[in-house]
Amino acid sequence: MSQPAKKTTRKSQQGFTDAEQAAMKERAKELRAEERMNKNRAAGESAVLEAIADMPEADRVLAQRIHELITTHAPQLMPKTWYGMPAYAEDGKIVCFFQAAHKFEARYATLGFNDAAQLDDGAMWAVAFGLTEITPAAEDQIIALIKRAVGEK
Repeated sequence: MSQPAKKTTRKSQQGFTDAEQAAMKERAKELRAEERMNKNRAAGESAVLEAIADMPEADRVLAQRIHELITTHAPQLMPKTWYGMPAYAEDGKIVCFFQAAHKFEARYATLGFNDAAQLDDGAMWAVAFGLTEITPAAEDQIIALIKRAVGEK
């Protein structure tokens, strides 16, 4: 005997905020576009620059500089959007990403790294960093993290 399909209840959908639902819709759109792009660097670059241009000024300044640092110091990473935010992938896997503060009404923007990043350091290590501004010292730290994430010393 087959069981009737379960209905999706309103309650199960209440767990996500409007921003989270929008991010999931954006990710679904990106996946469809990703198939069409077929690893086209120019299309990914364009999508990232468009996402950055749509940000409020405080986030846009940070995202632009992060984009410049990543494309300069890890040019092998493919720019693309991920949940509507700038991200950089290698072999189809997201290595690092920028999350604007305004996206989730956070106090600071985030530079994050996924498990494809080679940041492992013992039994525990940081994979996300809050950003409010990019000073020369912070820029040096970001460059070192990016290089380490892609396996450079």
